[in-house]
Amino acid sequence: MPFSRALVPAAPPRPAALTSAMAGIGMRFAAAPTPNPNIEDTLLFASIEAMENQDLRVLAILVTWLGVHAPWVNADRLTKITAPQESARVRALWSALARWQRQDRRFARLARIYTSERLDLQPVGTDFQVQRHGEDPRFAGSALRVPANVLRDRATDVDSPAELARHHHTYRCRVTIGPTYRADMWAALEDDSTLSAAALARQTYGSFATAWHVRRDFAIFAAAGALCALVGSRPVAQGDDST
Repeated sequence: MPFSRALVPAAPPRPAALTSAMAGIGMRFAAAPTPNPNIEDTLLFASIEAMENQDLRVLAILVTWLGVHAPWVNADRLTKITAPQESARVRALWSALARWQRQDRRFARLARIYTSERLDLQPVGTDFQVQRHGEDPRFAGSALRVPANVLRDRATDVDSPAELARHHHTYRCRVTIGPTYRADMWAALEDDSTLSAAALARQTYGSFATAWHVRRDFAIFAAAGALCALVGSRPVAQGDDST
């Protein structure tokens, strides 16, 4: 059977599972964290919960999280899974957040996924709140109009990069390798080195070609590590300067 690449998760998680996934990527909700959840999947479903179900607490923590962790988000995949969303509010949110992160050119395409008229975060009272408190500077001039007093922004609501890297294996690999499919594949192989190229690609939403090359490089790395261990453990002969 030929390999068929999927970029979007098959089904949204149930509310409790989403809360655990958000906790798993460092959003400090009162829930047992899911081990190593997919970062972009979780961001997408958190944004749907925030915008379609008017959950301002989720939105506030999501925005704070992005302000801390944007450098390690796979912006290419995030763009590909948010652009097809039917919800204009979800697309407006990600366009606005990408504009906020415009110094990182990886988010330039994401900023263009919504090009219609500006939307208000809240259905009523936005004019009054903006007149009284001004706009949230993170959204100023973007696709989404947010009064400054609506979304709290507390660093203590999310893990720091060092804290998240300690308990999220894929995030740690992204810090080391970069926010790419390759980093996600490397983390997956460290968890299960028996994964085939097709299984690896499907698990990480990457291409078969990238998965094949990562498996090859991982095997070389593993063999080199074993060889180094053997060399390091052998007795040093007279005149051997390998130390």
